[in-house]
Amino acid sequence: MAALVIAEHNNLSLAAATLNTVTAALACDKDVHVLVAGCDCGAVAAQAATIAGVSKVLVADAPHFKDALPENLSAQVLALAQAYSCIAAPATAVGKGVMPRVAAQLDASQVSEITKVVSPDTFERPIYAGNAIATVQSTDQIKVLTVRTTGFDAASATGGSAEIRNVAVVSDAGGSRFVSREVTKSDRPELSAAKIIVSGGRGLGNGDNYRAVLEPLADKLGAALGASRAAVDAGFVPNDYQVGQTGKVVAPQVYFAVGISGAIQHLAGMKDSKVIVAINKDPEAPIFQVADYGLVGDLFQEIPQLVQQL
Repeated sequence: MAALVIAEHNNLSLAAATLNTVTAALACDKDVHVLVAGCDCGAVAAQAATIAGVSKVLVADAPHFKDALPENLSAQVLALAQAYSCIAAPATAVGKGVMPRVAAQLDASQVSEITKVVSPDTFERPIYAGNAIATVQSTDQIKVLTVRTTGFDAASATGGSAEIRNVAVVSDAGGSRFVSREVTKSDRPELSAAKIIVSGGRGLGNGDNYRAVLEPLADKLGAALGASRAAVDAGFVPNDYQVGQTGKVVAPQVYFAVGISGAIQHLAGMKDSKVIVAINKDPEAPIFQVADYGLVGDLFQEIPQLVQQL
């Protein structure tokens, strides 16, 4: 048997999270297939076929897959499920919508947000906001997994030559319909995939200060902008900037935490960053306990000086 990865995409290009999920699947089984369900998604299938380690790409192309509605996508996965020992998807909004439905129909216990594959039936996943790691062994015949992408390196997007095969398409479930999507457009890197992130917290005071202080630094570094929950709740920035347990989980090369105290909720979303730089006027702030570099000082003085030096 093989492992099946549910590809995440926008019908034009493959999402980076799929590459991390392929790496996790390869640790479960050396034979990995990728399901691309979409509408006019041939370009995505071609990209998936070049992923190193993927042996087969299954394509389900139909109009009702265009917006990845979980009712339709889960039905397509279930139509293929019995041929696989493991089914994995990124722990994103799409994966979290689809995989519980798949697990319920298979009468299997989903193992959520795995960060390590110990063996084909044993996995590690964070609990208690990442303060503890649980080792979970699944006895289900078909393992149903969501993958925390920050826990796995991305598979190479080139070097593969997988077979592309069309599969029988399930009919439209009709249980829901796509109404609209509001997407924040920005010239900056996407937060969950950025190599450098500049995040601000409540210490910035208000949204005007957030933009005035952090945007020049982000521009100099080519970084994405993030925020703590406190900053989002205070209305400084939209909620898609939020990093943390109830926001986005990130692991960039460099993470700047500016005016962020370091609540457990926020640390759960960024503590796997390769290098953490904290700037805070409170020397006792918890963020300094996880920071690789810490600067105690007034962010309104320190950040402009840093930008000037850059």
